[in-house]
Amino acid sequence: MKNVFLIKRKSFAWALLSLAVFVSASSFSFLGDNPDAIVGVWKTGEGNAMVKIYKNGDKYQGKVVWLKEPIDPETGKPKLDKNQSDEAARKRPVLGLINIWGFVPKGNNVWDEGNIYDPKNGNTYSSTMKLINNNTLEVRGYIGVSLIGRTDTWTRQVK
Repeated sequence: MKNVFLIKRKSFAWALLSLAVFVSASSFSFLGDNPDAIVGVWKTGEGNAMVKIYKNGDKYQGKVVWLKEPIDPETGKPKLDKNQSDEAARKRPVLGLINIWGFVPKGNNVWDEGNIYDPKNGNTYSSTMKLINNNTLEVRGYIGVSLIGRTDTWTRQVK
């Protein structure tokens, strides 16, 4: 009788383990199989901006839709892209600015071949994005190779 109980307990444990592996594999592949999974509004890691990511043709891009401080304290007017290297572009507002573009879904929750523009310093970086879960997006900007760069973790606000 004791051996039968032990066998049933082991079978139950294996069934639970199998179910856990199936559920986590299913969730992971579901995200990876859905290229539109990154579409939505995301708050940047510093919490000072929100970016709306959307599909444009067969690629993904995003624009600034909210700023924690939308008014430039120096001018009392909406913040402008004053750090842009192109003098004519320095007059465009940061709010509404397309700051990420060119992303292509690569599967396994990764979007690559994109660019990210940082209005704080006026620089554009190569970029890749990885969806960690439905509400967490890692955005990596880099120069040259991905190993040399910085990752920012964004949080979904609206789907």
